[in-house]
Amino acid sequence: MSELSVDHLLGIKYLKPEDIDLIFKTADHFKEVINRPIKKVPSLRDITIANLFFENSTRTRLSFELAEKRLSADVINFSSASSSVKKGETLIDTVNNILAMKVDMVVMRHPNPGAGIFLSKHVDASIVNAGDGTHEHPTQALLDSYSIRERLGEVKGKKIVIVGDIMHSRVALSNIFALKLQGAEVKVCGPKTLIPKHIESLGVKVETNLIKALEWCDVANMLRVQNERMEISYFPSTREYTQQFGLNKKILDSLNKEIVVMHPGPINRGVEITSDVADSNQAIILDQVQNGVAIRMAVIYLLASKINR
Repeated sequence: MSELSVDHLLGIKYLKPEDIDLIFKTADHFKEVINRPIKKVPSLRDITIANLFFENSTRTRLSFELAEKRLSADVINFSSASSSVKKGETLIDTVNNILAMKVDMVVMRHPNPGAGIFLSKHVDASIVNAGDGTHEHPTQALLDSYSIRERLGEVKGKKIVIVGDIMHSRVALSNIFALKLQGAEVKVCGPKTLIPKHIESLGVKVETNLIKALEWCDVANMLRVQNERMEISYFPSTREYTQQFGLNKKILDSLNKEIVVMHPGPINRGVEITSDVADSNQAIILDQVQNGVAIRMAVIYLLASKINR
């Protein structure tokens, strides 16, 4: 397969296993580029990309921006916190104004699930979903799988547990889709109040005991507790959450095998994982960050190669 089967990256659920393979192979190439003294390639010199962030994000936005600049694209950054959206402008108006500036690709994060899909139907540009509400965050899932593949050789047949706030997490949903597509076994673990009711219909199992989940898995992906998405309290206190679902070095060392620890960041140190776990050699958190740039370069490059054809 030499090109993606999709024209936009709206969610993992629209991808085929071959798409993921192609993205990973392309990312392997770009990872070499990133580690050279001259980190830029002229691949997208004639492509203009607009980053539209209707929600605050530092790491994802910086990662995309770096990926775009490494590919020599022209980049426009737009943050709605300080824009005319505050004055009541609609999503379509905002985007049409940006497209009037002849933009080829839009990378968008938006609080509403499905915003990217809506946009792709109304706008003549390639759309990359950088997170839509609690729905999907496809590039995060891709970089997570890529990081697992890098550390363990492959994703197929591996046992991955996603721990924490599954209900509010677009990272969890995209990860479940991506891991299942590649033939991994997936469990979710967290307080019952933070596990969606019909999660088993996605082919994952639920485990409410952290130690049992960790003894089962090869990889533990520790999610951040998303206090900003919770209108009500889903568990009594952060302290209690940490006692039941926090990962510390003592627990890690008590397991009968060495597991890989991941975290999509930003980390609440001392809540979902302690510093000595985050900084241990079992954690691949900084690899995830580096791989994020290579994966986003791959996605942008592959989508851009379908533009103007």
